[in-house]
This record gives sequence, C-alpha cells and structure tokens, in this order.
Amino acid sequence: MAATISIEQDQFSCPVCLDVLKDPVTIPCGHSYCLDCIEDYWNRSKQKGNCSCPQCRQAFNPRPVLSRNTVLAEVVQQFQRTGSQAAAQHLAKPEDVKCGICTGRKGKALKSCLVCLESYCESHLRVHEERFHGKGHKLISALDQLREKLCPHHDKLLRVYCRTDQQCVCSQCTKERHKGHDTVSVVDERAAQQKKLEESSLKSAQKLKEVERELRYVVRYIKHSTEAVVEESERIFSKLIRSIEKQRSEVRELIRAQEKTAVNQAEELLEKIQKEIAELKRSDAELERLSRNEDHIVFLQKSKSLHFPTKTVELPSTDVLPYFMYKTMRGALAGLKDSLEEVCEREFNRISEKVISLKETSQSTPAKTKVRDTEIPYSSEPRTRADFLQYYNDITLDPNTANPYLSLSDGRRGVTTRAEPQPYPDHPDRFTSWAQVLCRAGMAGRCYWEVEWAGNGGVSIGVCYKGINRSGGGSDCKLGHNSKSWSLDCSYSAGSFQHNKDRVAIAVPCCNRIGVYLDFRGGTLSFYNVSDTMILLHKVKTVFTQPLYPGFWVGLGSTLKLCSFKAPG
Repeated sequence: MAATISIEQDQFSCPVCLDVLKDPVTIPCGHSYCLDCIEDYWNRSKQKGNCSCPQCRQAFNPRPVLSRNTVLAEVVQQFQRTGSQAAAQHLAKPEDVKCGICTGRKGKALKSCLVCLESYCESHLRVHEERFHGKGHKLISALDQLREKLCPHHDKLLRVYCRTDQQCVCSQCTKERHKGHDTVSVVDERAAQQKKLEESSLKSAQKLKEVERELRYVVRYIKHSTEAVVEESERIFSKLIRSIEKQRSEVRELIRAQEKTAVNQAEELLEKIQKEIAELKRSDAELERLSRNEDHIVFLQKSKSLHFPTKTVELPSTDVLPYFMYKTMRGALAGLKDSLEEVCEREFNRISEKVISLKETSQSTPAKTKVRDTEIPYSSEPRTRADFLQYYNDITLDPNTANPYLSLSDGRRGVTTRAEPQPYPDHPDRFTSWAQVLCRAGMAGRCYWEVEWAGNGGVSIGVCYKGINRSGGGSDCKLGHNSKSWSLDCSYSAGSFQHNKDRVAIAVPCCNRIGVYLDFRGGTLSFYNVSDTMILLHKVKTVFTQPLYPGFWVGLGSTLKLCSFKAPG
C-alpha cells in the first residue's frame, strides 16, 4: 500500500520543484508542471527563445500558451485529501534529518549527497537518482547540516580528529596540514570525550548531592539551634517574670502590713474613746439624778465625785498612711518601672546588635565561625583549654528532672545522692528510678562545659535528647544505655563510654575534672581530662537530630559540681 501511495505521489509531483503540483498545466509533449515552475523555467535567460520540456527536452516554437489543466487539478486535490494521512507518515519528526528540497512541511531524509550537499526524502531521492545516476554523486546516510560536516579545504567528510590542534579534519588533511599530528577517528574521540563528560557529570552530581545533603543538614541545624535558643530565652524570661511576681507579692505584703499597723493604732484609740464616752454617759445620768434632788447639801457633797474629761484623745494624722501608700510607694514603683524599661531597652538593643552582627558575619564568611575577635575556620577543632573556653556555656541543673534521692546545691550547680528522698513535687520530667538529673537548656552549636566530681560511688557525665524516658528503671531511661543518650562513666578504678548499650573501655583513667565539648553541626561529642593540657578520653562522630541536654548520674556517696567561668564577651 505504501508503494502505491509513493507511485501516485510521484505522478502528481512537479519535476521542477519536486512538490505536489500547484495550478497544474500540461505542455504539448504531455508532461505536466506547476504553472509558476514552468514559466519561471522558460523565463530564465538561457532558456529565452528556446522553450523546451525540462524532462524530454522537446522544443516548442512558438512558445505554447499555458492554461490550467482543471481535470488534473481536481485529481491532485482529491489525492491531497485522501493521501495526506499516508503522506504524514513520511514527515520528519523533530529528531529526524529533514529533506532539504521539500517545501512547507519537511519529509524525513533518507540519504545525503556529498556533491549536491543536500539531504533527500524518499520521493526526492528517487528524482535525484533518476537525474544523476552514474554521474559520481556519492550518497551517504542522512546527515543534518551537511555543510558543517565537510572539510572546507577538500570537501570531504570530517572523519578524523586531530588532538594536537583540537579539531575535526578529513583524511586528506592528515596527509597535508596535520601530517604527523596525534590523530584518531572521530568515533574513538567521541567515545573518549563522552566518557570524560559522563565522569565529569557523575562527579558534578556527587558534589551537588553532597552540597544538597550539607544544606539540608544546615537547615536542620538552624532549626535545632533556634529551638534551643528559644527554649533558653523562655526559661530566662519565665525566671524574670517569677522574680517580678515575687517582688510584687512582697510589696503587696509590705503595704498590707503598714495598713494593719495603722488600723490597729486607730482602733486602740477608738476603743479608748468609746470607754470615755461610756463613763461620760454614767456621769450625765448621775448629774440628772442629783439635779432632781432638792437637798442642796446632798447635791454639793455628791457632785464633787462627778468626772467630765476635758482633754480629748490626740488623733493620728490621716495623711501619713495615704502619703506612704500613694506618694512614696507610687513614686518608688514608677521609678522601678522606668528603670526596668530603660534596662530592658538597653539590653534588648544590645542583643539585637549581636544578632545582626552574627548574621552579617555568617553572610560574609559562611564557612567560618567568629569567636570574639578571632576567626576560626569551622572545620578546625579547639586544641588548648583557652580555645575550648571560648565556647563555654553557663549551665545549671533542672530540679524538675532530679531524681528524688538527689539533693541540689550551690545555686543548682552541685548535686549529691542522699539516702533519704527529697521533698520534690511530682513532675512529668522527673527521673523516677535512676539517680539522674538534666540541665535546663538544650545545646545546639559549639558548646563546652566542665564538671568536677568526687566520691566512691562514681558518676556518669553525658548528653541526651529531651525525649529520653523518665519513668521506670529500664535501659531506655539510663544515660548511655539507649539511642537517645551518650555518657562517660567515671570511677577511680576504671572509665568507659556507653551509647545504645555499646560499651567502649577508656584506657586513660578519668581525673576529677572532665571537660565536655559538643560540635552539634560537626556531629562530634568529645570528653577530656582537664589539667594543664587537654587529654582526650573519647570522641564520638555521629549525626545529631535534636538539641542535646547535659545530664548526669551520681552514685551513692558521690558528688558532682558544674564548674563556673566568666562567659567570653
């Protein structure tokens, strides 16, 4: 069927433009052409005065008068309607080489001619073969942009690649301009270049994945750091609010005490006045009784015993209490309010400036951490104790997490295990079985703290996620015995590190002062013996997914204390 359609299409093709006939005309020899094509052919300068058929070469004199072949035009229109779907199968797709002869929608090219430098679809290739068969026109597989694939000097296909000059050449060039150069076939060079590009693409993809992974970690790190800061700020503001509430209660009690003193004084005077009024009433009654007696001698003798007080009680000043409560207290409280607002504004501005400065520093040097006035690359680790103290965090113990047998002291920096339970209130964060306590604030970022311990009971120094279980005596509540915690177990005889039930013995004995260094983003947790030099006891390399809370287990007969330093400015 496809062959039939192809033959019919050739029958309705113009031999000049090789496209379907438009306004077909038939000349005296019987061949048909497009009206514009045959007139243009005859109007060319070399054809003037010699009107001949482009196919059979029959000459006509005089020039024939051309008229539209209406019958043939109707047949062509019918062919175009019925054959358009079949013809569409031969149209070039975007990835195909297009025929250089077709007008309008291009057909799919099958071959290219190195002499004509054109590519031909099936129909135009047949016309090309009929016209130039046996005349040295070499056909090759269809190539797009054929001119660019030919050597500009020899009109030969570029089949060789000169590595010396980094360009494609033909076989003739290798004997002349590129003689003695390092040359290979374009196929081999393409394979080598493709392999290099694929390797480069793979390396690039790996680097991009690493960057993507790092950026995702940075996002988590920022969120965790922010969570830790917000939690600490909430804790500090809650403490400030509680302090103000306490002061408010004390001021209220002071005012009430002054009120009670003044009221008691006034009530005592009132009671005295009421007694004198009662005495006065008795004297008035006696006077009235004597006044009715007509015995003058009795009146004079009895009236001497009557008493009428002339000195009144000295009243307290009614301005003293209002003055104290209103003027003095109001003035003092207003001054306190102004002072607090001034301090808060100053400190908040200082905090804002530090945050803005930190933001600008992180934007200008994203790969570095600015500590005080020294820039330290983030990848570097502290070495000396002074380096570690630059990351010192002032931490305190959270009494709401303390086991009932733990006693806190030294401003919630010290802890000791007692034989008797302490009167702590019930709290969901409290460890019920293990003698453990956590610090208030979660850690994210670079943090360092030191601990002193003593006693024969030993201690555990570690960190954990906030979600560690608190209730019960199982391993899911014990520091270092689950996936949510890490701990260094210290005693005078031996030391070990534990995480998720995996235990690692420590070769170096633990001293009484232990330094803990956390690099949250770097995923490292390190424990050190602190003395004149920092001696590494154990280092963990992992990925932390949540803020970490310093935590401690204290054995019976042992004590532990958080060391305090002046925070770096």
